[in-house]
Amino acid sequence: MCGLDSTFWQNKRVCVTGGAGFLGSVVCRKLRNVGCRNVLVPRSCEYDLTDEQAVARMYVDFAPDIVFHLAAHVGGINANRQNPGLFFHTNLSMGLHLIEHARRNNITKFIQIGTVCSYPRNCPVPFREKSLWDGYPEETNAPYGVAKKALLTMLQAYRDQYGFNGVYVLPVNLYGPRDNMDPQASHVIPALIRKFHQATVDGESVVRCWGTGQPSREFLFVEDAADAILLTGERYDSPQPVNIGTGREIAIRDLAKMIAELVGFEGEIVWDTTMPDGQPRRTLDVTQARQHLNWHAKIDLREGLQRTIDWWANTPQPALASTV
Repeated sequence: MCGLDSTFWQNKRVCVTGGAGFLGSVVCRKLRNVGCRNVLVPRSCEYDLTDEQAVARMYVDFAPDIVFHLAAHVGGINANRQNPGLFFHTNLSMGLHLIEHARRNNITKFIQIGTVCSYPRNCPVPFREKSLWDGYPEETNAPYGVAKKALLTMLQAYRDQYGFNGVYVLPVNLYGPRDNMDPQASHVIPALIRKFHQATVDGESVVRCWGTGQPSREFLFVEDAADAILLTGERYDSPQPVNIGTGREIAIRDLAKMIAELVGFEGEIVWDTTMPDGQPRRTLDVTQARQHLNWHAKIDLREGLQRTIDWWANTPQPALASTV
């Protein structure tokens, strides 16, 4: 499976924060499939990761060798606009406590998941890791992006002072089955899938989408992302962040047309230009991932969208609450 070494994982105790979530559940499944006997998932009802004492207790209870910190408070443009303080505090405090107590407990390796939202708003395309500090992030998700980027600095400082083995992974926008489809908080792909699917079911002739449709984005299927993240656990030991993505972008307008086609929606797509577009372009340079991880994405966008649509079409669905 994606070149993973089963002998590396068999006797490791691996903690996956967010292990019951969208990305984390796939990472946990792949760990078990490759022979990891001890996959440890802290649940929020038992361990509030924003609480330092709860984090300290988790390390005592779990005694992990490796930590993948995937837990995050995250959402699309609308969620970021409504919760900038919450997103900043929750994401920074979780990482702050988890990294510090990983150091105190002599954890073998700590893998921090960052975000493409940390890159500067007008970063040259494709985004290269060395450009991360060349400007301020796009305003609609800057608090989230800055909080995540601060954890990169923390890991680098801890490596310099304490020899702490922490690495930082920068995935592009993820999508796939079990994604968050809540119209109040979802990212663009689940939001569009839900809207077009619902319009088809209801026999509607018009679907309204946010913005102009002109910005471009890059999307990575969750299964591919999980493979890359596990490979960083095995192979990546640099203080420098590493991008993971496909290296290919698509305009949101073209994405909407593709989803409409796959869903079977034949009506009109209307763009609400009073709503924000977000960052103009996002696509990553994935040279470092190819060189250091010997990894590349395997699932193309059309196939990944179809698999996500098929999952959603067979999922019991609550009523559509709003437009996104």
